Amino acid sequence: MTDDGTTTAAAKGTLGYEQARDELIEVVRRLEAGGTTLEESLALWERGEELAKVCRHWLEGARARLDAALARPEEPSEAGGDTD
Repeated sequence: MTDDGTTTAAAKGTLGYEQARDELIEVVRRLEAGGTTLEESLALWERGEELAKVCRHWLEGARARLDAALARPEEPSEAGGDTD
């Protein structure tokens, strides 16, 4: 499905995490169920690899945002002053 990598790049821009995850679950279900030809199985496998990359991309982005948020110094509260 990815002869030059453009399909994955396009998929990253158009598929949300949940959509990619749900499609990946369906691909895995079909592969595990069997009953497909070798060509169909290979196509499903390739699609699954693409979808896994999309999910990984989203998760890495989320991790980076969380890390950035946690690395920011805490802002003083609006009440200011000590609570002692």
